[in-house]
Amino acid sequence: MGDVLSTHLDDSRRQYIAEKTGKILKDFFRFYEDQYGVALFNSMRYEIEGTGGPQAQLLWRKVPLDERVIFSGNLFQYLEDSKKWRNRFSLVPHNYGLVLYENKAAYERQIPPRAIINSAGYKILTSMDHYLELVGNSLPGPAPKSGAAPILKCPTQYPLILWHPYSRHYYFCVMTEPEQEKWLAVFQDCVRHCNNGIPEDSKVEGPAFTDAIRMYRQSKEQYGTWELLCGNEVQILSNLVMEELGPELKSVISPRMKGKPQERQRQWIQISDAVYRMVYEQTQAHFEAMATKCVMARPAMESVIRTDMDQIITSKEHLASKIRAFILPKAEVCVRNHVQPYIPSILEALMIPTSQGFTEVRDVFFKEVTDMNLNVINEGGIDKLGEYMEKLSQLAYHPVKMQSCYEKMDQLKLEGLQQRFDVSSASVFKQRAQIHMREQMDNAVYTFETLLHQELGKGPTKEELCKSIQRILERVLKKYDYDSSTVRKKFFREALLQITIPFLLKKLAPTCKSELPRFQELIFEDFARFILVENTYEEVVLQTVMKDIMQAVKEAAVQRKHNLYRDSMVMHNSDPNLHLLAEGVPIDWGEEYSSGSPGEADLSAEKRRRAKQVVSVIHDDEAGLPYEPCPEMLSPGGPEKEPIPYPASPDSVTELRGLLVKELQVESPQSVAEPLTNGTSPRESPQPLEAEGEKSLRQQASPLNHTHHESAPTIPSEEAVSPPATPIRRLPSEEEADSDHSKPSDKETGEEVSGQGGNPYVQTTTEDSTGVQTEF
Repeated sequence: MGDVLSTHLDDSRRQYIAEKTGKILKDFFRFYEDQYGVALFNSMRYEIEGTGGPQAQLLWRKVPLDERVIFSGNLFQYLEDSKKWRNRFSLVPHNYGLVLYENKAAYERQIPPRAIINSAGYKILTSMDHYLELVGNSLPGPAPKSGAAPILKCPTQYPLILWHPYSRHYYFCVMTEPEQEKWLAVFQDCVRHCNNGIPEDSKVEGPAFTDAIRMYRQSKEQYGTWELLCGNEVQILSNLVMEELGPELKSVISPRMKGKPQERQRQWIQISDAVYRMVYEQTQAHFEAMATKCVMARPAMESVIRTDMDQIITSKEHLASKIRAFILPKAEVCVRNHVQPYIPSILEALMIPTSQGFTEVRDVFFKEVTDMNLNVINEGGIDKLGEYMEKLSQLAYHPVKMQSCYEKMDQLKLEGLQQRFDVSSASVFKQRAQIHMREQMDNAVYTFETLLHQELGKGPTKEELCKSIQRILERVLKKYDYDSSTVRKKFFREALLQITIPFLLKKLAPTCKSELPRFQELIFEDFARFILVENTYEEVVLQTVMKDIMQAVKEAAVQRKHNLYRDSMVMHNSDPNLHLLAEGVPIDWGEEYSSGSPGEADLSAEKRRRAKQVVSVIHDDEAGLPYEPCPEMLSPGGPEKEPIPYPASPDSVTELRGLLVKELQVESPQSVAEPLTNGTSPRESPQPLEAEGEKSLRQQASPLNHTHHESAPTIPSEEAVSPPATPIRRLPSEEEADSDHSKPSDKETGEEVSGQGGNPYVQTTTEDSTGVQTEF
């Protein structure tokens, strides 16, 4: 690798890369400084004038679930330097940075991890053919001959590849299809979270940065959505530089690369990764300097804005009126002929998968709460409630359980519209909708937690608790229906604007953009940092199409399409006391409602530690780690035992409702109850409850039974992932490695340690997820 880099990235070429990067960043920072003043003014104006949208009915979690482990387990990783596959213990903490340890023992002994991977901008591939196609398209020249050895061979049929257009690739594999599906859901959640790297609560820096990116790309005649607007600011800027620098280097370096096509592909991956690291380091230093400069200038700008707010607003409105008079006739014709006819079809394409995903969120939440209620009835009531609620509190962060919601967005297709409106990919809309789904699920769960915790203060009996859970569930679902409608309508409006506005700007640019400089004289010099002609022009264009977009979304709500509420249905302060409950101390279910004797303190601590993991390990400790034999497998001459099947969990709302009603109406304490959904036997038969509980359950057969007649779709059952009941399986490369009786060194793996020591559950996993790959 060193020879390849020293040959193609000598000192003169490195100097060229640094100069080119510096020039691109300098051009971008001019846009950023301009947008920073505009964003600051808009933020301060909104604080004074903004009324906001409809009030949310659900509570939101102010203290996030940190110090949680999302997932952990073993999988094989391919090490490019040694060309061997090694078993790695992998862990995903709450910040979604994939942490790789030598093995589980190294993790438990607090040995620093081999690597921490930030997956922003990556694609997760499960097909080796798809990966080889992407690699082949990345480098010009002759393609490998048919039947030629590929650049990588996977020893199993279940690969998991992290592919990035510029950075290094990561190769993993597992032994079974269920494991692959589970890891795929986890990796996709990591990518989804890391792509959303700019904080939502950044009211000035965030909008200034994204607007500067858009303005910079439009100055290069690049309109439309950008697929690589993912990660934190430094990662996005690095992608921006590589988008321009990469093709230049490829055209210069590619003709000088020697060897077979496969070898040339390997070399280019190494070269591209090395260039990306150089660009990233330079970008990080420059961006930090620019951010500091803007922060230093902010107090003076805020002082001017506070003093002259009214005059700035008047000056901006005067400028907008002049620009509107100039472009409005052209813009209206363009909207009428090229945009208006397509708005209904775009909206329908967005509504169907998005609404199905939110309906699935509702059904998953209903199923989980109903399962918990069944278990409370049959397993000792409040004594077990803390354990169940701690698991329920993590539902929104459970990649596998949420996967059925997220995968609804895979149906989003914009073919035909993508080419017309210059939409490079629908992934930006898919991921945004999926993030909204996770937020609404967490809001519903947190609201349920808060109301249930209040109810428990009354000291209910088991039967009273069951009825309370159902009553609270119905109450939360009504709030969810209202909030999900509000969130979806806002998402549809934003998506339609994101699709149509770049198209309109591109259409109007030849006749309008050259005339904009003459409007600069209408802006007072003292206000020039807060009013920009280009921004005002875009706002005017936005207003020309906004009326049609608002009308289309309103008509969809009036027709009750996809459970959307009308705008006239407002629930302001419908539950004022609820928001007061959210001001209290966060609920610690495991601590407050834990069961067990003092002599079981150590066991309870270990149990609580494992409970903090959102998704269970692929193979629990008692069953043996992946690719390690269970004790039963190691016993010589032992007879093979068939695994005991667990009762299947009911997977439809109707089955769940019927099961719960059946449990509540048991008349004889000696009667045998139905098997529980978690495969346990009931300890005690419940007392009969009033028919009111059955009535409340019937009312939840449809998401909005009072507004439409569609029944709720059935919930697909979650497949249980169990350890493979086969003897230990080892890869050939591991057998060779065992003969060496030595662990791979950092030099061999080509990875660097991210930190030194620390608590494995906190300090080694709380690396800021917005940072780029730690092994840089």
